[in-house]
Amino acid sequence: MEDDELDLADDLEDALQLAPEVQLAIEQVFPSQDPLDRADFNAVEYINTLFPTEQSLANIDDVVNKIKLKIRRLDDNIRTVVRGQTNVGQDGREALEEAQKAIQQLFGKIKDIKDKAEKSEQMVKEITRDIKQLDHAKRHLTTSITTLNHLHMLAGGVDSLEAMTRRRQYGEVANLLQGVVNVLEHFNKYMGIPQIRQLSERVKAAQNELGQQILADFEEAFPSQGTKRAGGASNVLRDACLVANVLDPRIKQEIIKKFIKQHLSEYLVLFQENQDVAWLDKIDRRYAWIKRQFVDYEEKYGRMFPPEWCMTERIAVDFCHITRTELAKIMRTRAREIEVKLLLFAIQRTTNFEGFLAKRFSGCTLSDTIVKKVESPLASTNPFLEDDTSPEADDVTSEKSDIDKPKKPKAPDNPFHGIISKCFEPHLYVYIESQDKNLSELIDRFVGDFKAQGPPKPNVDEGGAVLPSCADLFVYYKKCMVQCSQLSTGEPMIALTTIFQKYLREYAWKILSGNLPKTSSGGGGLTITSLLKEKEGSEVAKFTLEELCLICSILSTAEYCLATTQQLEEKLKEKVDTSLVERINLMGEMDTFSIVISNSIQLLVQDLDAACDPALTAMSKMQWQNVEHVGDQSPYVTSVILHIKQNVPIIRDNLASTRKYFTQFCIKFANSFIPKFINHLFKCKPISMVGAEQLLLDTHSLKMVLLDLPSIGSQVVRKAPASYTKIVVKGMTRAEMILKVVMAPHEPAIVFVDNYIKLLADCSTDTFQKILDMKGLKRSEQSAMLELFRQRLPAPPSGPESASFVSLTAPTPEQESSRIRKLEKLIKKRL
Repeated sequence: MEDDELDLADDLEDALQLAPEVQLAIEQVFPSQDPLDRADFNAVEYINTLFPTEQSLANIDDVVNKIKLKIRRLDDNIRTVVRGQTNVGQDGREALEEAQKAIQQLFGKIKDIKDKAEKSEQMVKEITRDIKQLDHAKRHLTTSITTLNHLHMLAGGVDSLEAMTRRRQYGEVANLLQGVVNVLEHFNKYMGIPQIRQLSERVKAAQNELGQQILADFEEAFPSQGTKRAGGASNVLRDACLVANVLDPRIKQEIIKKFIKQHLSEYLVLFQENQDVAWLDKIDRRYAWIKRQFVDYEEKYGRMFPPEWCMTERIAVDFCHITRTELAKIMRTRAREIEVKLLLFAIQRTTNFEGFLAKRFSGCTLSDTIVKKVESPLASTNPFLEDDTSPEADDVTSEKSDIDKPKKPKAPDNPFHGIISKCFEPHLYVYIESQDKNLSELIDRFVGDFKAQGPPKPNVDEGGAVLPSCADLFVYYKKCMVQCSQLSTGEPMIALTTIFQKYLREYAWKILSGNLPKTSSGGGGLTITSLLKEKEGSEVAKFTLEELCLICSILSTAEYCLATTQQLEEKLKEKVDTSLVERINLMGEMDTFSIVISNSIQLLVQDLDAACDPALTAMSKMQWQNVEHVGDQSPYVTSVILHIKQNVPIIRDNLASTRKYFTQFCIKFANSFIPKFINHLFKCKPISMVGAEQLLLDTHSLKMVLLDLPSIGSQVVRKAPASYTKIVVKGMTRAEMILKVVMAPHEPAIVFVDNYIKLLADCSTDTFQKILDMKGLKRSEQSAMLELFRQRLPAPPSGPESASFVSLTAPTPEQESSRIRKLEKLIKKRL
């Protein structure tokens, strides 16, 4: 029995397991916190919750009664629900039948409404049928009356037009013809009617007759052969022009063509190729003649032609085309007679005339015009950004007349630019060759002036001055560029750019690099021999104050040329055609000026470096093992500081306008002096403990001086650049570490080796050997020490850390300096 009850309980439990979706829906509809309503209800846990302790079993009867009461209530609720569902089916069927009946009634009402609407619509159609017929009749009657009126007007107008044409009443014809044409457009859809087609043909015939008659009248008034009619414009011809506006456009074009041809016939005779006035030197007479014609036209014929015909502008445009053709022809014939002065004269007068046309006319009659836009230059001290060209530029050439002065940029949107002056472009090689010659003479004059005047005077108050010849050169360049851009923006600009490049390089080498002070008496400029050091201990001549100022002035000039050349390249690219922009490149010339700057800085560094050499040599020859006490800084330090105080303020004041290059000078001097000082430090052997302390004091003094180098001797103290300070601190700290290693006791040896590796981080045996030599150790002691050093070296790490290890084994500055010195000695022997 118990087993059967258990099986029954399991079956009931399985039957009560609901799907998760059903269970979730029940929980949403009937939310409950009662544990009995949970899907995972556990009877044991529930009982344990009710009776957690043995003492709680005393209330078991009350709990059982409550549960039984709850069961009875559930049974009652279930019974009520089940009974309530017995009549649901019957109620549903009754409700469905009632809904169907209601739908049938609604359908019947809708049908009745539709029938009534159709009857109403039929009634309205019957009422409005007569009204629509009347509306159509009215519309057709109105159209018929309008058409008849138009037909009457057309017939009358055609008759009047034919009569007026025979009587040459052009004033009335102009208005009447436009009205007839407009009325005829209304009959385009009635052309199938013979009478309408006949009227249309009569109108066309009248138009053709008018056109031929007007052309004949103009031919009579302005015959192709002979002179112009002495009288002014007649009213008949003025009215005829109004009629021509209504006729076929070809009539208007024929009138304009014949009038302009007859008007310019005198010009072709006066300025024939074989006439003396046709040559370039009398080109002004051409433009003066056409200006007189403008006045004559306005007085005699200004009111003959309608303003919208722009006859004055058309005459000017035809004159320009004829002039360009004639000038091109005569210049080809007499090409050998063209001189640059004559060419520039003709071009200037021509561009002035084109500017005159641009001010007076809009250019609306031009069919193929390229509008050139010239940007107004910005205000600047640079010649390529000035508002106007400096008048001093005219002194750089023998051609001092006004025709050589570059004109101000043309006003923007000049549609007439190049309409005549384009013919001069094939002959601009004369101008380019002239500029080549002038620039060659200019460079030679700069060289002669420099030799005659000598180097610039020292000027430590206002900073190093830029050579005046530099400004003259770029002002002349601007003049040439403006002139050439007004003549052409094509290949001549490329040719001029090539000339610019040539003389920028010549200026860099002849004026700048060629006048740098020589480092050796027999040297001719900067050569490899002039950059090599002399034998150790030999005396090297220092630059004078004037030579130092000259180097700084050349450096400042090269810096100015570098910046201005870049702006010159930008301006040339603005002036030249877009398709040729890629062919303008002045990077080579900018590199040349950069080389001059680098050589100038190298000379300044080399001079100060050479001045310090005797002091460093004296330091290496001192008997440092005999020093008995530590005192003030050594004499060699005082000598180095003296040379620095003599040179650096002069260089700084003369490079005040180019601070970045003074910073480069300081950095290059530090990179040169510090390795050399360390190299001479290694030559100080043997060194006693006291001697090492004195050297450490001297090294610290030099370190402080080098840190103060950029502002030494200046009333205004500025913080040294971080890049320079980093170099000095790193280099001089290494020198101090070397001396600290020398001061350290070499016993025990393992401590000494570890201390060396820690302080210097140098894994080179050569450097360690030099340290041992400075300490004065015997060869036997050195061998044991070297072997221990090799054993104590850290193993090369693997992975990313290997890069840092490589840096430790890289050559030190003193090693590099030693190698360079050996290479210099080898080259000297070969030379």
